[in-house]
Amino acid sequence: MFAVLSLVLLLVTHLYLYKRAVHDVFVTRRARRTGAAVIVVLGLVAAAAFTTQRTLPPDTARPLALTGYLWLAVALYASLLLVVGEVGRLGLRAVGRTADPERRWFLSRVLAGTALVAAAGTVTYGAIAARQVRVERRDVLLDRLHPAFDGWTVAAISDVHLGPLVNRADLAGFVATINDAAPDAVAVVGDLVDGDVETLGPYAQPLRELRAPTYFVTGNHEYYSGAAQWLEHLPTLGVRVLRNERVTLRRGDAVLHIAGCDDRTAARSGVPGHGFDLGKALAGRGADETVVLLTHQPVMVDEATRADVDLQISGHTHGGQLWPLTQTALVDQPVLAGLARVGNTWLYVTRGVGFWGPPVRVGSPPEITLLTLRARGVAP
Repeated sequence: MFAVLSLVLLLVTHLYLYKRAVHDVFVTRRARRTGAAVIVVLGLVAAAAFTTQRTLPPDTARPLALTGYLWLAVALYASLLLVVGEVGRLGLRAVGRTADPERRWFLSRVLAGTALVAAAGTVTYGAIAARQVRVERRDVLLDRLHPAFDGWTVAAISDVHLGPLVNRADLAGFVATINDAAPDAVAVVGDLVDGDVETLGPYAQPLRELRAPTYFVTGNHEYYSGAAQWLEHLPTLGVRVLRNERVTLRRGDAVLHIAGCDDRTAARSGVPGHGFDLGKALAGRGADETVVLLTHQPVMVDEATRADVDLQISGHTHGGQLWPLTQTALVDQPVLAGLARVGNTWLYVTRGVGFWGPPVRVGSPPEITLLTLRARGVAP
């Protein structure tokens, strides 16, 4: 259903672009036919990029994906700007300033040209920004944290989306950045891959180089990518998979639990035995013991609050990825990015390092997050 809706949206966007950027701009039949041909070809390339990203080998799919998705981003932004221009058209029409055909034609050319140039500039900026991963450092004060764990740091990385546009070299760069930060642990909070183990197994090899203990929980994209195979493969790379379970860290008498749960979508994925189960992960945990929960989607913080979890680390939103569409992520999620308090639980939502669809980020810079736990009453 999602694929069908996406293709319908793609068709509507290109029909609208043809109307406002070709038909209303050019007056000769030849120019309109040429413009229509360009729109059709680029639209088909975008559709092919979307429908073949999991069927072609990543290296083969890369040129198609890069061209198709960059054009898709340009088409999206141009359409949004042209829609804003409709308000101006209505205003001018209301005061009778568009009755002259020459004036209407001039207005159409100005609006179309401005929209296309602005869209191309925005996408160029966003494509560069998407490759500039920053290290975001935050301290999180946890009331129950034992002083022995004050200063304990976890590097959170999410939404890598290994595939045609994020490859082995990219992942190796992320790993090097994490190793340079020297955290106590690494949390990979879902959507690591967009493809099966046979195809992308070599791309994931840099995970072997992570020096700190590394924990992984599934995201929704793992369930489109052969989750069962990946959960068998990741331990061979030194990654501990947490499936509704926890790891207990000890420093003397002090305890810190790292819990991890399946993605929210796991139960309906068709993979036997998968599903979010925080109760199972926390069974037997002491009432005064600190818990850090790893789970892909921020919306599960309601469950975490009811279970008295101290900190939840999630991804999934990409920080919205494409402004001004960033806010649409809040339709289904409580927090877009950053640190927030929900009941008695702290929630950190990382923007992630990769992207889905266009290799573009506008207003949502990619990040690797270093979260340092702080105990109350301990001097910095």
